[in-house]
Amino acid sequence: MSNIINIGIFGRRNVGKSSIVNALLGQDFAIVSDVPGTTTDPVQKRMEIFGLGPCNIVDTAGIDDSGELGQMRVERTREVIARIDAAILVFAGEDFDSRESELMDMFARYSLPVIILHNKSDVAPVTSAFAASLTQRYDAPFMEFSAKAADSSRDEMVAEVVDMLKKVIETSKYTERPMFEGVAHPGQKVLLVCPVDAGAPTGRLILPQVMAIRSLLDIGAVASVVKPEQLSGLFGGPDNPASAFDLVVTDSSVFGEVAAMIPADMPLTSFSMLLARSKGCFEEYCKGTSKISSLRDGARVLVLESCTHHTSCDDIGRVKIPAMMRRFTGVQLEFDIVSGLDAIDRPITDYALVLQCGGCMITRRQLFSRLLPAVEAGVSVTNYGMAISYMKGIYDRALKPLR
Repeated sequence: MSNIINIGIFGRRNVGKSSIVNALLGQDFAIVSDVPGTTTDPVQKRMEIFGLGPCNIVDTAGIDDSGELGQMRVERTREVIARIDAAILVFAGEDFDSRESELMDMFARYSLPVIILHNKSDVAPVTSAFAASLTQRYDAPFMEFSAKAADSSRDEMVAEVVDMLKKVIETSKYTERPMFEGVAHPGQKVLLVCPVDAGAPTGRLILPQVMAIRSLLDIGAVASVVKPEQLSGLFGGPDNPASAFDLVVTDSSVFGEVAAMIPADMPLTSFSMLLARSKGCFEEYCKGTSKISSLRDGARVLVLESCTHHTSCDDIGRVKIPAMMRRFTGVQLEFDIVSGLDAIDRPITDYALVLQCGGCMITRRQLFSRLLPAVEAGVSVTNYGMAISYMKGIYDRALKPLR
């Protein structure tokens, strides 16, 4: 779920990363040993941390692991960086050199909030000059820590770490904005069009629709929910004036049908486009969507799904959009599908376009990190809703409420 904060613990072998994980969790979860390299792969534990909310703590292998297998572990550690919302870099003594600097550079590339912990401060605290040089060089909070301190002292240090994490996360530019912030206002009436078809989960709404209802309730707007086939009854007679709703939000799969059934001057957008604005690379999407018109025969398109799910013949990302894009462009296109946060096997430059889903199951930072290689390489990116509205000829109309 996108409201879970993912926190990664990084550092060399035997600096006490696992001990710090256990201190944060308040339990002996990670295996602690004096033998370097005890943690061999990223280990995750989900918990509620007071002051932060639901968190996923990721303990990683040492960045100084050696040998062929060790280098594979280090690479797995680096991959974690693109999946987290904040980092804790742990070091001991005054061993802070190229390995730690490389990590800090990677954190900076992903605009990742980070705090620096000097563990084993009870054994050898750093000098004030050394600590000052770190904070000045990296503009990151620094504190002394001892995972083996007495319970009361350790609890105080954990509380300080949590407070630091809260501050750096809250000030991050990748904090998600509410779905309807600036789009709908208290008292306004918003109509949500939710298809119930083979692609809908049994007995419930899809997550973007649930998120939309909650967001509207939070701001004091009035949410009405209908299926597409009920629209004609709402707008079909004199007792149903066009001013009945201030905004219509539809599932992207029926964008064209809904646009044709509601008054032409009624504001319209989609759940996916609202997500693109609240958590996606919105401006990059705006620049990249028109790339669809210039796709050439044989071009390869990467479809990124933020979750793993069973597919059907009505699957929006795997079936409907590829078919729609082939009809719209009139050329043969190749599509690769990558689910969740799985690795992308091909070089990103093999793709003419990257098509991202709404991203309801991942955080804004994870979505940003997912698309960063494409953005850096100059590969155009868009998302489901924006692509569909563009191909249906209603892109400007659907984008207008979001500006």
